[in-house]
Amino acid sequence: MEPKGMMGGFYKITEWIMRISGSNLLWLICSSPFLFFPITWLFAPTADKEILGSQTLFFMAILAPFTLFPATAALFSVTRKWVMGEGDVGVTKTYFKGYKENYKQSFLGGIFYTLLIVIMIIDYRVYMNQFKNLQLLGMIMLVFLIVLFVSLFNFFGLVAHYHLKVSILLKNSILLTIINPFRVLSTVLCTVLLGFLTYRFPWLILFGFVSLTAFVAFYNFYLGHNKLQEKVQKMREAEEEKAETNETENSDIEENK
Repeated sequence: MEPKGMMGGFYKITEWIMRISGSNLLWLICSSPFLFFPITWLFAPTADKEILGSQTLFFMAILAPFTLFPATAALFSVTRKWVMGEGDVGVTKTYFKGYKENYKQSFLGGIFYTLLIVIMIIDYRVYMNQFKNLQLLGMIMLVFLIVLFVSLFNFFGLVAHYHLKVSILLKNSILLTIINPFRVLSTVLCTVLLGFLTYRFPWLILFGFVSLTAFVAFYNFYLGHNKLQEKVQKMREAEEEKAETNETENSDIEENK
């Protein structure tokens, strides 16, 4: 039996802090092979950072599909439950269930995203540094790269919410980003705000930043997705009514004949 009144409110707050921090720590543990390399680079001596930079990016690109993408998809499975009103589910059980069920889709999607991001970054650097007369193409490539990064929010939302083919997940994640730019923009702004708070309070890295970002991202994805579904449903109903009206008019014409 849960306590009531002020103690009940305190209990609820404590419970949500445990859920957020627990899921955040699970993500950090499952992503640790990937995170090891940027953290090592960050704390390396300044003289060694340029030498280690390329090696760090190489290992990050290799490990991202195996660790970072499945871990993030599993975290979105947890925040999906919260957004849909199922806050009482076990965090650890839900996380690893999502990790297992969505590993294939997130792994394959991770390969696609990683390859495309690496190619776009290389192209951008070549256009901007080696071909001064093609810097416009470099800026266009940068815009595509930003869209691709931002579409990851929708990709993880779709992976957590549906069991679809990877090709459909990738296509829909980019389409949703283009169709619902304001939802995605609000997610980005909230992520920037959370990043600023984490910069001011570094302990949020361990106990909340990633989980809160995933919660905001899935919340916006879910609202945008539902509104899109409502529009599609209204269009279908309008088409059905129009078809019924045409059939009625045709039958009336035949009867008059």
